[in-house]
Order: sequence, then C-alpha cells, then structure tokens
Amino acid sequence: MNFQFRGSSAHSMLGKLDDVQFARRDYQHRARLAALNSPARQQWLTLPTHLPERRPTLISQARLADPNRSRRTVSLLIRQYYGRSRHWVAVRGVLDTVLDQLETTDRVCDVARTSTLALLTALGWSGEVLDSSMIPTRPDRSERLADLAAATSSTHYLCGTGGWRYLDQAPFHAHSIPVLAFHTPLDTEDPLWRWSREISSLWALSQIGPESLAAMLAAQRDELPLGGFT
Repeated sequence: MNFQFRGSSAHSMLGKLDDVQFARRDYQHRARLAALNSPARQQWLTLPTHLPERRPTLISQARLADPNRSRRTVSLLIRQYYGRSRHWVAVRGVLDTVLDQLETTDRVCDVARTSTLALLTALGWSGEVLDSSMIPTRPDRSERLADLAAATSSTHYLCGTGGWRYLDQAPFHAHSIPVLAFHTPLDTEDPLWRWSREISSLWALSQIGPESLAAMLAAQRDELPLGGFT
C-alpha cells in the first residue's frame, strides 16, 4: 500500500505502508487490466500470495507463493493486453523493471513498491521513498495516517472516497492538519478518468503515453492545495 506526500516545495515523497495488515481485497498483489480499445473488458492479474501469519500477516510479511509462475503471468498478460500499443516502449520499460524484481524477491511489498516506482519514473517523477515502519506512529489507522502526515510536515490530508467512510479526523485536527475530500473528476466522458478508479494505470499509459498522462495528472494535481498528503 502506497501513499504520497507533496510538500510546499518541489520536493515530494512516496511512502510505503509496510507495517499494516495485508488485505486480499486491496491491490498489493493484483491489478485489474483493461483491454486497450475496450476498457469495459477487464481481467484481474492476481499473484498467488502466502500469508505466514494468516489473516494478521503484515504487508511486509506476505510472500509470493510461486515467484517464477508470477513472473510468467505478469509478462504474458501485460504483453497480451498492451503489446500492440503505440506506447509499448514506455510500458515495456515498466514491465521489464518489475520482471527483474520478480527474479530477485518473493516479498509482495517489494514488487508493489517496484511497480509503483517504475510507473512514476516513466511519468518523470523523482523524489524520496519512505517506509512507514521507519516512522514512529500510533496503532490506530487514523492516528497512524495523521502521525505520518505530521512527520512529513504535510499541511493537508487528502482523503479519497474509500477512506472517507472510516477516517477519524480528530487525530489530524490535533496536529492542525485539515482533511480535504479528494476524488477523480466526476461526470466526465473522458475514458481516462471514467475508468481510473477501476483499472490499472498501465491502460492510461498505453492509451496516451507517458508525456500526455503526466501532463493530465499534473493539471489535476495543480488544482489541489499545496502540502497535500494522500
């Protein structure tokens, strides 16, 4: 699970929540792929995962059940879905980085981190990477997020629609950090935004390429308050 800080300067940080419980319904070990010319046609790419502590297993403890098989699955499905894209060179760069990582580790958190960084790098992002386990926080999930926001000098917390259902804003108020609702553009016919909450960002990268995708995301980012944390 990843989160991103954006300070009031040009510096930004990517954080990895590696000390929270692994959830099979989240996206550390899977992604929803969409057909290049028909995004409504979708398929899960899921990497079988072993949880040594069963349900209480932390993300940092989760292991791929068969790394070699997972590597073959990732390679096959990404090529099948996006190999004909005119932006395949950019997609292949992301894919090759992930395949290299799958040769060296069975840790799900490492693969998730590498895939996120590879995609961000393709879009021109550079910044500092933090592990949440290295930052002292309280155990409650709202308190943990508030402590992470405070530790990184964030001036706002941008909360998505999923987190809005459970987030307790009191820990943020204690740090004098306002909580703002965040969502992707609504009521739009642009398929890039229409499907953005459901499918992998690889579809958008394949559809319009890294330069156009980076520009689109930058335009959306610039509408948010400086110092955001999400």
